[in-house]
This record gives sequence, structure tokens and C-alpha cells, in this order.
Amino acid sequence: MDYGYLEFHIDEILKEKHISKNKICKDLDIPRSNFNRYCRSEFQRLDAGLICKLCYYLQIDVGSLITYHKGNATDDSV
Repeated sequence: MDYGYLEFHIDEILKEKHISKNKICKDLDIPRSNFNRYCRSEFQRLDAGLICKLCYYLQIDVGSLITYHKGNATDDSV
């Protein structure tokens, strides 16, 4: 069943704010490899602490950071 997926908009936001990935990773003490997975929306679980750090640092709300794309769930019990 396809429940949809989450997409991060980190790359676009960093470009708009002229912030490099190296700078944000250093400032927030985030491993670059983990950060890159979020940038590519290739993650299995969300780290609520990291999302809060990103929202605070970038001065945005979570809705600007993440978009939910609806899937094609066909189960009638949903």
C-alpha cells in the first residue's frame, strides 16, 4: 500500500538563504552524510531534534521544510 512520502526542501532553502551545507552542518553539529540523506529525501526515520534545529536555524516552520505527498492507499479501513 502506498501511503505517500515526505520531501524535504533543504537544498532550495539553503540556496535562498545563501547558506552552504558545510556551514549548516558545522553550526548544528550534524554529520554531513546524514544531512545529505535528508537533502535527497532518502531517510527511513525522522529525527525530531534535527528538524527542530533546522527550523530554528533557518527561521522557518516545519511546513516550509517538509512536504507530504499523498500516495494511492486503497485500503478501505484507512
